[in-house]
Amino acid sequence: MGTLFYVVGASGAGKDSLLGYAREKLAGAAPVLFAHRYITRPADAGGEHHVALTPAEFALRKSLGLFALDWESHGLSYALGLEIDAWLAAGANVVMNGSRGHLPEASRRYPTNLCVVLITVDPAILRTRLVARGRESAAEIDERVARSAAFTVKHPNLKIIRNEGPLATAGEELVSLLAGIANSPHR
Repeated sequence: MGTLFYVVGASGAGKDSLLGYAREKLAGAAPVLFAHRYITRPADAGGEHHVALTPAEFALRKSLGLFALDWESHGLSYALGLEIDAWLAAGANVVMNGSRGHLPEASRRYPTNLCVVLITVDPAILRTRLVARGRESAAEIDERVARSAAFTVKHPNLKIIRNEGPLATAGEELVSLLAGIANSPHR
């Protein structure tokens, strides 16, 4: 059974950049698969590569039981498909972009093979990143920064990566974590 790496952090913490970095560095080098998310957001909306679904398509797939995990956030629906269960059963390690708020459900569903990776960033750096991406109003940015500061993540298998410097610094830390567990004989 593989390990499910559940990567979480505030919007603007750099999860997508770090996941992209690790994906490129680990391509074909280790039994690590990067799961795509199904999101009710247009494919060309920017950010992560994902499978864009209309709300009706999402609801249909959910009603058919095709999602391993699904949640709502910021007016959008997110999910990971059942394919991740097949990948884990085959012994692959799966890396996913998760939701801090949905962690209790992920912990329930994957009680023995979940590794939570929390990406953190100083609130001032987070604010600067959110302003630079230009997707939210000043009030929305204030709300995101406040929510990030107030949110705590607890899990018995929690790893924390601070993403405040060059991408390669935190990126190599994530690659080492993923490759280390992937190559460990005691998964």
